Amino acid sequence: MNKINLFILLILALYSTSCSSKNNGVEASSNISCSPSQINVDYSESTTTIDVKADREWMIYSNENWINCTPKGSINTTETVRVTIAANTNTSTREGSVIVKAGNTRISIPVTQKGKPIPNVNTPEGYTLVWNDEFDEGTRPSSEWFYETGGNGWGNNELQTYVSGDKDGDQLAVVKDGILRITAKKINGTVYSIRMNTNKSWTYGYFEARLKVPKGKGTWPAFWMMPKNYTAWPDDGEIDIMEHVGYDPNQIHSSIHSKAYYHSIGTQKTAQKLIPTAQDEFHVYAVEWTADFIKGYVDGENYFTFQNDKTGNKDTWPFYNPFYLKLNLAWGGNWGGAMGIDESVLPANYDIDYVRVFQKSK
Repeated sequence: MNKINLFILLILALYSTSCSSKNNGVEASSNISCSPSQINVDYSESTTTIDVKADREWMIYSNENWINCTPKGSINTTETVRVTIAANTNTSTREGSVIVKAGNTRISIPVTQKGKPIPNVNTPEGYTLVWNDEFDEGTRPSSEWFYETGGNGWGNNELQTYVSGDKDGDQLAVVKDGILRITAKKINGTVYSIRMNTNKSWTYGYFEARLKVPKGKGTWPAFWMMPKNYTAWPDDGEIDIMEHVGYDPNQIHSSIHSKAYYHSIGTQKTAQKLIPTAQDEFHVYAVEWTADFIKGYVDGENYFTFQNDKTGNKDTWPFYNPFYLKLNLAWGGNWGGAMGIDESVLPANYDIDYVRVFQKSK
């Protein structure tokens, strides 16, 4: 073999060696091992670890927003990753994964989290629990809720400004010892409070909450429902499960609003009941909403009933679409401030033990 042919063969051998780690421009497979190979956790917030070994730089991540990995990757061949899993506020099991990737090799580690235990509740006859928040996890309301914010009077000339949980370091929606506390507080000359809503909505059901309302002239707490696909008020309807104004202590109200029935034209359908300890103790406030009627309850006693007139007229019965739940603590306004306000009662606290939704099987 002459020197030229030998030189060509040498070049080809070197080229073949240099390409052995690549295949058509794609990085070659890497060696990765992870322990454990799967993660199973309880419903509560938890932190676990994954030991990663790789022969090159690697990354780790999850496509689920309830799974977080720290660090996100490393050039170290051996590393321990902390995996934080948020509390599961639903009663059903959820599944996700953690993915480790190096080169064109990836490993998927399954993550399974148990659902939140269904509490031992007194279920209304014929109904099944379909959603609940017992406020026994974390220090803030869960992702099952969203906030409305602003200080535009909210159609009632209310004086507060609603914020998304906090204002200047003051947490105004606090979860502690199984209780959600909504606080109205004056900060730098302005009263701030909370207005929060469920992400989910329902058509018909039994909706209840265990509540303790605040004291003081000017307070106006509510537990109520509005239509998911809202376009106009009162045309699309409103269901007030519980309202209380501080200047009229312990008088609890349940009402509905529609285009034909609302307070501004003197036709509002409502009822009230004196609960002597409403400001000092928890009571259960509920509404049963069916295609035939809406009934208001306190501690299981029916004190308000509104019947569907079955005329098919939305003006009198707009209550056939999904509605979501709302909790808020207003300050002042057309009703809450009708007898003036007393800022000496601030900060005022509205306490919620739980919120539950029941529906009949279809």
